Amino acid sequence: MKETYLICRLNRELYRRITDDIAVEDVIITTTQISHIKNRHPNDYPLFRKYGAGIIADPDYILEANLPFSAMLLKEVEEDGKKVKLILRLKTSADPINFKNSVITFQRIHDWEWQRVLRNKKILYKKTDTM
Repeated sequence: MKETYLICRLNRELYRRITDDIAVEDVIITTTQISHIKNRHPNDYPLFRKYGAGIIADPDYILEANLPFSAMLLKEVEEDGKKVKLILRLKTSADPINFKNSVITFQRIHDWEWQRVLRNKKILYKKTDTM
C-alpha cells in the first residue's frame, strides 16, 4: 500500500470548473508520486514542498488536462519568478472509496512552455477571474 501525505484542503468552489462531482476536500501526494517528481524533475521537489499547498489554494491558472477529472495548475512562485506546473487529479463519486484528490506531478517550466500551454490548453480559470 502506498503511503500518503496530506497537502491541503481543496476549495471546491474554485475546482468546480473541472467537475461538479468533487467527492472529498483532502489533497494528498503518494510516496510513488514523490519519487516520480524527485526522479523525473530533479531539484523541483523542494520547490513543491515549499509552494505546493499554496499553488493548489491559489493557482494563477487552472487548465484542462489530458485526463478526465484532472487539471493543470500554473503558478509563478515568489522565488526568482520561477514558473511551475502541477497536475491535480480530483476524486469523484465514481472513484473507489479510498481515493483522494491527488498530485500527479510537479515541475518547473520555462517561459516558452508557460506560453505554449496557455495557447494550446483550455483555460478554465485565470486568477483575475471573480468566483
